[in-house]
Amino acid sequence: MEQKEQTKQIEQMQQRKQRKKIGWLLLLMAFLASFWLLQRLVMPKYQSSLLEGALIREYYASPKTHDLLFFGDCEVYESFSPQILEEETGLSSFIRGSASQRIWQSYYLMEETLSYETPDIFVFNVLAMQYDEPVREEYNRMTLDGMRWSKSKLCSIQASKNPDESLLSYLFPLLRYHDRWSELTAEDVTYLFHTRPVSEQGYLPQEGVNPAGTIPEGKPLADYQFPKRCYSYLDRMRMLCEEHGITLILVKAPSLYPYWYPEWEDQIKAYAKAYELPYFNFLENIQEIGLDYQTDTYDAGLHLNRTGAEKLTRYFARCLKELSE
Repeated sequence: MEQKEQTKQIEQMQQRKQRKKIGWLLLLMAFLASFWLLQRLVMPKYQSSLLEGALIREYYASPKTHDLLFFGDCEVYESFSPQILEEETGLSSFIRGSASQRIWQSYYLMEETLSYETPDIFVFNVLAMQYDEPVREEYNRMTLDGMRWSKSKLCSIQASKNPDESLLSYLFPLLRYHDRWSELTAEDVTYLFHTRPVSEQGYLPQEGVNPAGTIPEGKPLADYQFPKRCYSYLDRMRMLCEEHGITLILVKAPSLYPYWYPEWEDQIKAYAKAYELPYFNFLENIQEIGLDYQTDTYDAGLHLNRTGAEKLTRYFARCLKELSE
């Protein structure tokens, strides 16, 4: 009898321990669920303003059967229309662009893309070659917060964050946005779980018209040499594409401002020639493209509106056809 009683007591103790473990597990799950829910609530949704902040995340909902992907800043996502490109060439494409996207961010987006698909072509806009310093946090967030968890995201965060920014705040954005409580709107609740697309395959169309006036020449620089850090990431892009059999195409969008210096142009041409990369500076082809800066820009020549982007895309389609011949 005593042995049976002892066995019963042991079983009861084990059951209590098991129930305690289950209780702690449920408590942990509830905490994680609450943390995730609160994080979703306070993070910006970019649905009615600052639409650029929604662009990076929209890639994940797209079919991973693209022939071509674009990478870069606003000179990419406001200059090329994937729909027009497919009409002209039959190539499916997507733009993985974001505001003030730095070259290392473009590289890690390329790296991450290869975990989903291996397209035939990567297109990189070279304006970012002039920047070797991190951008302001609000721009970093529009690129990094939209990325899914991955090694590429972690590396991009480490390369992008400013000295006064915390790695943990990028890994767990609730730590950054917890003070948005007073700014929450109905939009934050409406789009708590699902956001609506704001782009056309990563292209953010602009419908307005604001003619270009007089564009001043660029101010003299103390040093026209592109930073070593930027060349390092351009090399990494090139080698990544070589490793996976992807054609890397360099482009410069036909924006009248910021000024594109001849010394910068010479460096890109020399790099492209050295490594046999296609390079298109569309500033040199304005007439062939048919651009009219009185009607084809929405902000006085800084970026193209829809009509300008469609003209440029059709011209780029002809360039791609010539490359394939």
